[in-house]
Amino acid sequence: MATILHRDRKILGAGLKLLCAGVSLALALCAVPRTAAADQLVIKRPGLHPNYNVELEPHLLLFPFHDSDFGAGLRASFEIVDNGFIPSINNTVAIGTGLDWGVDNAWVPIVLQWNFWLSRNWSVFGEPGVAVRLRDRGRRKTSFDPIVMYAGARFHFSENVTLTLRVGRPTMSVGVSFLF
Repeated sequence: MATILHRDRKILGAGLKLLCAGVSLALALCAVPRTAAADQLVIKRPGLHPNYNVELEPHLLLFPFHDSDFGAGLRASFEIVDNGFIPSINNTVAIGTGLDWGVDNAWVPIVLQWNFWLSRNWSVFGEPGVAVRLRDRGRRKTSFDPIVMYAGARFHFSENVTLTLRVGRPTMSVGVSFLF
């Protein structure tokens, strides 16, 4: 029992260190000087967002609902609607999938990503979906998870590179998105 507790504390400590390192990197990247300009609101200007077809996002992650596991992953989101469900605001819709791989867990999320382009520097999104669980607590166990929910925000370093933060069930992540 003591060995299991020690292992769990060690994994939790390593996961927290990894998450802190990711947040520190994100904050350091935010401190990189940019050309001085006021942020411009674009939410009420449909279509005034980066022109892209695919978003690729490598990320670090934490599985807070599964023994505080940690790991890394990759997401790919494919834009399917340029001016989304509300034509009077700046929004897009994409289908996203990827792989979130942890020490003891592995998931393949499949989500509908609804993006809201708030300003030149900020966008937010919601992602309802499902997931296929490949490993659960170290055991190879393929199962279906019918409820996956995420909310996220992006800070745009440039038109096509962003810092992406995502919080939800089953993971939290911090990564860099590349819009192609």
